[in-house]
Amino acid sequence: MNQQPFLSFPSPAKLNLFLHIIGRMENGYHQLETVFQFLDYHDTLELSVTTDKAITLLTPIPGVENDDNLIVKAARLLQQHTQCQQGVDIKLKKLLPMGGGLGGGSSNAATILLALNALWKTQLSTEELAELGIKLGADVPIFIHGFSAFAQGIGEQLTPATPKTYWYLVSKPNCSISTQSVFTAKDLTRDTPAIRYSDKNIENYHNDCQTWVIKHYPEVAKLLAWLIEYAPSQMTGTGACIFSRFSSKQDACYVQSLLPSGIESFVAEGLNQSPLHAAVAAVNDN
Repeated sequence: MNQQPFLSFPSPAKLNLFLHIIGRMENGYHQLETVFQFLDYHDTLELSVTTDKAITLLTPIPGVENDDNLIVKAARLLQQHTQCQQGVDIKLKKLLPMGGGLGGGSSNAATILLALNALWKTQLSTEELAELGIKLGADVPIFIHGFSAFAQGIGEQLTPATPKTYWYLVSKPNCSISTQSVFTAKDLTRDTPAIRYSDKNIENYHNDCQTWVIKHYPEVAKLLAWLIEYAPSQMTGTGACIFSRFSSKQDACYVQSLLPSGIESFVAEGLNQSPLHAAVAAVNDN
């Protein structure tokens, strides 16, 4: 079996700078309004193209069957859709916490679709990759497009946006929250009025999921109350991670040093362009 050298691709985190739930569709999906922004903090996927059709994840995630992993699902989906005869060996270096609302699984899937489209030379457009991605998860298209955006629908209708970029302290309490458990909750707010989005008003918006989570997860409520004493702080996505806004890395790192013990955390800068696309462009240029 002929094998290519491993090439590295970043798989960045995202923040939901706010998250409004404005309704629910007949199929059970929720109508959302949110702004996505990327973080300069990422998992790393290393890919080596093979001449057989095997999709092999060399670094399984504990507790997740490979067949259920979005990395493997994304590779198989692209392979089947394009009838590609090549395969790939995959290594994952995991930094993003699972169940944190940072989009790690969706980001991994998008990285696989974009990177393998370049490496396998399957030549799908960004729009075609995003249509494939939505089959894997509502957050996959934003990572494929790679620009900050005001998102509507289930998160797939994207309007480019340029929210202010801050330094963020991202903190995760000692719990993981299932997206499904939040979106199936009977007492979740689902009637927030639709907005006319403006980058200037972003600090007036809120996260409907946060209201539900702090009622049901005291660990999140306690950490959020602590962080708000130091900086504007809010939950991202369906949680459990909380992001706190700072104007400098130094200030973010200082508050990080004060965090209660047992809290996972990192400091990263907000980005309005995903770092993944430069890595994919380098492959396409070769």
